[in-house]
Amino acid sequence: MGGFDCGGSDRDGRGGSQGLHMPAPSQTRGGLRVYKIVVLGDGGVGKSALTLQFVKHRFLDYHDPTIEDAYQQQAVIDGEASQLDILDTAGQVEFTAMRDQYMRCGEGFMICYSVTDRHSFQEAVEYRKLITRVRASEDIPLVLVGNKFDLQHQRKVSADEGRAGLSIWLSIL
Repeated sequence: MGGFDCGGSDRDGRGGSQGLHMPAPSQTRGGLRVYKIVVLGDGGVGKSALTLQFVKHRFLDYHDPTIEDAYQQQAVIDGEASQLDILDTAGQVEFTAMRDQYMRCGEGFMICYSVTDRHSFQEAVEYRKLITRVRASEDIPLVLVGNKFDLQHQRKVSADEGRAGLSIWLSIL
């Protein structure tokens, strides 16, 4: 685990054209560019399971509800070795006061919902609106993730609804 520093930005304006494109990172660490990724979504949608699968390459059957966990993972961004600082946030209502701060310092966002929970799908749109409000005119990388796809027998959001919702989600400016 590592830290997720929401300190000041020192962007150098450097971009790239290969692979995943991210805005210029706010800092470097050990010669690697550092990108801050924020994982958002309602409680219980699988944000931590998804994050831990990516960082530790293992699936947890059970995980205590997260208040906030930070992880570090190396990845290739724009053809260059980089460091991802990943903030796995709380989805519970009592932690909403921290969200604006996450929105201000994140350089990329992954918004998760569970296909077994219609409300979490609707809330994904609200997270998108919140990012747009806090980061007004900035072009911020966003990924929408429909999680718990393996639980088809409990599915509440169909694939067609997911695609239609994505169209709405993308149209929010």
